[in-house]
Amino acid sequence: MVSQPKAKTWDSNPFFPQGQTMRLPAPGTVPRAAPDRPVPQPAAATPALLARGQERYAVFCTPCHGGAGRGDGIIVQRGYPRPPSFDEARLRAAPAKHFYDVISNGKGNMLSYGAQVPPADRWAIVAYVRALQLSQGATLASLPAEDQAAVAAAAKAPAKAPASGATR
Repeated sequence: MVSQPKAKTWDSNPFFPQGQTMRLPAPGTVPRAAPDRPVPQPAAATPALLARGQERYAVFCTPCHGGAGRGDGIIVQRGYPRPPSFDEARLRAAPAKHFYDVISNGKGNMLSYGAQVPPADRWAIVAYVRALQLSQGATLASLPAEDQAAVAAAAKAPAKAPASGATR
């Protein structure tokens, strides 16, 4: 491959009308780096943002961090070093940008997910992580009345029996 014929960027080239190898991009061309432009942090966590964050968290974060963010994912159960729980005081106090930067660049044993997770999805994951943090310390009294009633009703309901004919 080193010795094959090729044209380098600044070489003259009689094949093209201007006699240059280097060409201008075609009109309307999108640079490769454009999809990874920084995205500002959303002003508020909307239900759509949290739903997207939950989906992306399940794909990229659950294997190590676990479903509840306690650092007990399947990879940890197979011997990989345990990541910190999102419920730790230092992570509760960390700014949202910290989580965004760790997803983007990695930290400690966590590799960078900048190539896999687009910037807007990183903010969605951060919003979902914040929701996980809120859920860890939630008490029944902190829930709205209708949710308290739903939890109480679910606690009083008898457990469902397995479907008949089910075998192991």
